[in-house]
Amino acid sequence: MSTTTRTPAPGTTDEDAFLARLREFVGLEATPTRHAQDAVNQAMIRHFVEAMGDENPVYVDEQAARATGREGVVAPPPMLSTWLMVGYRAHMAAAAGAAPDTPMARLLAILAEAGFVGVVATNDEHEYVRELRPGDEIKMATVIEDVSPRKTTGLGTGHFITTLRTYTDQDDEVVARQRFRILRFDPSGVRPAAPAAADPALRHKPFILRDNAFWFEAAAQRRLVIQACTDCGTLRHPPGPTCPSCHSYAWHEVEASGRGTVHSYVVSHHPKAPGYDYPLTVVLVDLEEGTRLVADFVGAADEVEIGMPVRVDWLDYDENLTLPRFRAATSASEPAEEEEN
Repeated sequence: MSTTTRTPAPGTTDEDAFLARLREFVGLEATPTRHAQDAVNQAMIRHFVEAMGDENPVYVDEQAARATGREGVVAPPPMLSTWLMVGYRAHMAAAAGAAPDTPMARLLAILAEAGFVGVVATNDEHEYVRELRPGDEIKMATVIEDVSPRKTTGLGTGHFITTLRTYTDQDDEVVARQRFRILRFDPSGVRPAAPAAADPALRHKPFILRDNAFWFEAAAQRRLVIQACTDCGTLRHPPGPTCPSCHSYAWHEVEASGRGTVHSYVVSHHPKAPGYDYPLTVVLVDLEEGTRLVADFVGAADEVEIGMPVRVDWLDYDENLTLPRFRAATSASEPAEEEEN
């Protein structure tokens, strides 16, 4: 691999010279033109609108589409990039191979060498020239449109890279344009302050209904209870109006010991909901009585193990709501302790 050393022009700074080097890529085709593997088709349109919950009939009903003046069904505009996806197998094969030698890859390599290794997408603007119809064969050409001077952001200093993607059909007619912008930044100079402890009062409150009010009333007294069928004795959680075993409407509550073991758990980092400290560890607990309960875990995420014994603990959201959470228990016989929050 050869290296070219550039000498800055008189009167320029190193930063000016670096920007000039980056802007040598402006106007170049970022990556080779990508061709869709399949023509626009009704089956993929149907899968997409069902997944998105889009009930517009012009995407699936030929007669409804013609009634609007269209020639037939059309594809939803947000499907634009879907037709150009390479598929999982091709994606994994590309990831396992050598990095492609493209203008975009070379531009990103220069930025990475200078310490701009962080990346975040900042803008995605679409312009639709016409609707896509079944049978259209789409291709996409991507050009590096701009590289900004160095900017200071909350993530660190960096450069914005703008690309223009032009989508054309089988007749080389433009059907859409997409302007996509990323920030490549240097994360080394940013040291975010440790966040203050979250206020539980900001958390979303549970829905309290007639069938589960008894459970929340008991929790307010720091008692963990389970709904039991009066006729057959089956325990159930979450609470419900009828027994899943014998369908009886008769029930009563039984006191739980507050002890159990971790059946499973998840550590959530994002998205961050108000009122929670992150990373947030949520456990699914097998209670000694036989039912399961989902709750927060008190302690570090790396403390949790499947099968570990836990005991109930309590968190006051506000003066009207208290909910259970769990912490590690040193032994199965350790009593649950109430702690002030």
